[in-house]
Amino acid sequence: MSKIKTRKSIAKRFKITKTGKVLYRSAGSRHLRRNKTKKRIRHQRAMKNLKGRIAIKIRKALGAK
Repeated sequence: MSKIKTRKSIAKRFKITKTGKVLYRSAGSRHLRRNKTKKRIRHQRAMKNLKGRIAIKIRKALGAK
């Protein structure tokens, strides 16, 4: 049986921690930053934790258990 290939498009957007959590960067932080508050820009810098069924699908697509 052949190995399962990693979905590269997903691998670029998500990160799996050692404990199995799926992290992602929040959208809307690339441009038009003048209109956004400093607090909003600061909070978007941190990676967010993905929860629920979608996290399981992402983990599966990346080949993690």
